[in-house]
Amino acid sequence: MNMVLFTVAAYLIGSISFAVVVSGLFGLADPRTYGSKNPGATNVLRSGNKKAAALTLLGDGFKGWLAVWLAQKYGPQYGIDDTGIALVAIAVFVGHLWPVFFRFVGGKGVATALGVLLGLNGWLGLATLVTWLVVAYAFRYSSLAALVASIFAPFYYGLLFGTDVKLLAVLLMSGLLVYRHRANIANLMAGKESRIGSKKK
Repeated sequence: MNMVLFTVAAYLIGSISFAVVVSGLFGLADPRTYGSKNPGATNVLRSGNKKAAALTLLGDGFKGWLAVWLAQKYGPQYGIDDTGIALVAIAVFVGHLWPVFFRFVGGKGVATALGVLLGLNGWLGLATLVTWLVVAYAFRYSSLAALVASIFAPFYYGLLFGTDVKLLAVLLMSGLLVYRHRANIANLMAGKESRIGSKKK
């Protein structure tokens, strides 16, 4: 029962769409109505408001980290083991992708995934972040950086901790992230993908 409660709570935390909330606070257009129509930091950046984009990035990352941190810190006293932590990691990520508070229309999960990885282990999150930064700097495509980082994240986890149930959670999260970027993959192949910093039309 406690595992269910922690998982549901994680999903609800993940369902807070900071792109929509922050855009509303800044008086910006709903990010689901322009650009890629994705409620995430990269699309908010297309509004031209860097502060709003930064807050969106931090908020989406923080909620992923918070859910996992709470499960790891307080879960054991309620019988939450590694399986429960893995479920929490997936639940907060799924909440971002399909948020109950926003009619199940969510983002692609890059920042939240990073937050989850940082929550699981700081070195794991840092290695994945560095991978994203290197690819993003070299090619200026946020989606390409996310795809490459998502592929490397399970590899990094395996190197650090070997095979366990949390690795399965990282694999599933990576698979969902790639799935959510399927349109970006098509755009990249067609040379139509927007670069980082391009503004909405």
